[in-house]
Amino acid sequence: MAAKALWLAMLLASAASAAPPADPLQSPNWAGLAQTFFGDDPVRFDPRLLVHFPSIAEDQHEFPVQVDARPLGQVKRILIFADLNPIPLAVDFTPARASPFIATRIKLDQRTPVRAAAQLADGSWVVAGGWIDAAGGGCSAPPVSRVKGDWAQHLGEVRGRAVAGGGVTRVQLAFRHPMDTGFVANIPTYHLETVKLTGSGGVDYGTVALEASVGEDPALTLLIDAAPGSVLAVDGRDTGGVEYKAHLPVGSAPAAMAAR
Repeated sequence: MAAKALWLAMLLASAASAAPPADPLQSPNWAGLAQTFFGDDPVRFDPRLLVHFPSIAEDQHEFPVQVDARPLGQVKRILIFADLNPIPLAVDFTPARASPFIATRIKLDQRTPVRAAAQLADGSWVVAGGWIDAAGGGCSAPPVSRVKGDWAQHLGEVRGRAVAGGGVTRVQLAFRHPMDTGFVANIPTYHLETVKLTGSGGVDYGTVALEASVGEDPALTLLIDAAPGSVLAVDGRDTGGVEYKAHLPVGSAPAAMAAR
């Protein structure tokens, strides 16, 4: 009987430790998303995780989100997600020789909390974010390239630049892709799936996994440790097997820009 009581106590203690913290945003989907994304890992809310976005979504198809986890120290992963989207997760970034910083644009299907989560070196997670007012429909309207009918002509196209200044290299990338969510009639899910950034000698700067909830023609901004004159390799792939490849020379920022 004593052994059974001990086992029950241990089970209850384990369940209690796995429960996510109370949500300051009081989202109806928080508990389920926390279990999906974080499992039994410790989770806490921390304002040092900086999540920047407009307070109102003027365009629910392309809502800008910037996540800066540098105040937290060493970070293993960064997630960007919108609680009430039909596809909540947008980005899963694994930085290597890159700062824990990422900016992109996502879709919003309704008023929803938009959050970032950063996994620290000890495996725990830090979460921050806020509610966003959105008109809705960002995930259920056809992308512009589908309406124009020219989307297939631009698959595989990449644009970008890399500029070093102030001790860091800012990499800006843009990919032509419709990023179909599967919620438009007769158009299945189809999206850019992974983007990997490497340098000379195979230096790994990081990998970004994207979901269909990222905006059409995805744009990414990363901060990496790369010297002027070096060349970066961009390797991407979509869910249909189309590859995106580019090489970016790292330039130097003007002195005035580097000082900002």
